[in-house]
Amino acid sequence: MKFYSTKQQTPPVSLREAVLKGLPADNGLFMPEYIPALPHDFFKNLENLSFQQIAYRVAANLLGEDVPAQDLERIVYEAINFPAPLVSLSENVHILELFHGNTLAFKDFGARFMAQLMGYFVRDDKNTLEILVATSGDTGSAVAHGFLNVPGINVTVLYPKGKVSNFQEKQFTTLGNNITALEIDGTFDDCQALVKQAFLDKELTEKLRLSSANSINIARLIPQAFYYFEAYKQIKNKQKPTVFVVPSGNFGNLTAGLLAKRMGLPISQFVAATNANDIVPYYLSSGTYQPRPSIQTISNAMDVGNPSNFARMADLFEEVDKMRNEIKGYAFSDEQTKQAMSEVKEKYNYIIDPHGAVGYLALKSYMGEFGENINGIVLETAHPVKFAEVVSPQIGEEVAIPERMRYLLEKEKMSIPMSANFEDFKTFLMKK
Repeated sequence: MKFYSTKQQTPPVSLREAVLKGLPADNGLFMPEYIPALPHDFFKNLENLSFQQIAYRVAANLLGEDVPAQDLERIVYEAINFPAPLVSLSENVHILELFHGNTLAFKDFGARFMAQLMGYFVRDDKNTLEILVATSGDTGSAVAHGFLNVPGINVTVLYPKGKVSNFQEKQFTTLGNNITALEIDGTFDDCQALVKQAFLDKELTEKLRLSSANSINIARLIPQAFYYFEAYKQIKNKQKPTVFVVPSGNFGNLTAGLLAKRMGLPISQFVAATNANDIVPYYLSSGTYQPRPSIQTISNAMDVGNPSNFARMADLFEEVDKMRNEIKGYAFSDEQTKQAMSEVKEKYNYIIDPHGAVGYLALKSYMGEFGENINGIVLETAHPVKFAEVVSPQIGEEVAIPERMRYLLEKEKMSIPMSANFEDFKTFLMKK
């Protein structure tokens, strides 16, 4: 499989080059040259396959020419070693729990797969790979844990000062070893801009071997398609249309769902659920794409004013009317999100995090507009404990910290304060 840039100003590259470079030289995003459909027999037998077997088949469908079967199977089984259960709140409303990995967030899937794949590609290299990753919360912790102590790879995590929860911050600032955290005096968009600028800086790229671990990296995106198949497997009544509701910030998760659909998964509709950062819902309603500075909300992992994966979405659809046919968009305020968390607890005795609450609201809006006779699946992207300071007041009780994560709160934060000025960031990297 070759991978091309969405800007199509550079020649296609191999999987290895796409994964290790992260970004094409023209500042586009890598996409597979084609998306092969999975055979009919795969879907017919889906319910008899384990999650790891499904993940391997999906990965092999896209990457089978690039990684030997035995190695790819090992990579998948090492990375995808936790479940993605579908919890039914009602006949039509289902929650896909994606928080059963190391850092209690859906990004564990992509980060662990990418770490294993990158480790495979650099196993015989002499030069260290320097990974740069901007985070608004969950990405940093997932990448840090995924790459912790992977030989030949260092990770630098950039995060906005004061704009991630204490629990999230502890997850990626307490590890040390090959993980460095930079506390940037700015927004997530500033962090992302620093990472992108670093990749375009000739002096840096000549001295350091840089790569990215954000969802802009194709190795993060592909494994996010795995759990769409796993969710569909668990649906009891497959005669009803299946609608996936995706709480969205950078839109990597939704883009992965689009890949799954193009591989043959029978998805009727996608719903893009956002907070006040409603760039994509606005685009779907107006036809105008207008990036803007991000707005801080209680669902902070979605506080993105210029979604990086929109370039991939635009590449898949080419025009807004085609995108509207597959994706509906809804946006909600913090106040509505708080009410939704309360409603889900009272109505279903289920504790949902702010991002899942935005998804729940979008599903309600979608069913109100298009009817309730569907399998509505909301992606619950993070464990509510990661946002306990927001969730607990709404449900009137403390959110219990999973036992395996308690130790983090006792650990000392290790981060380096830094301005949002690129020259400061470049000086730091040049000293590495």
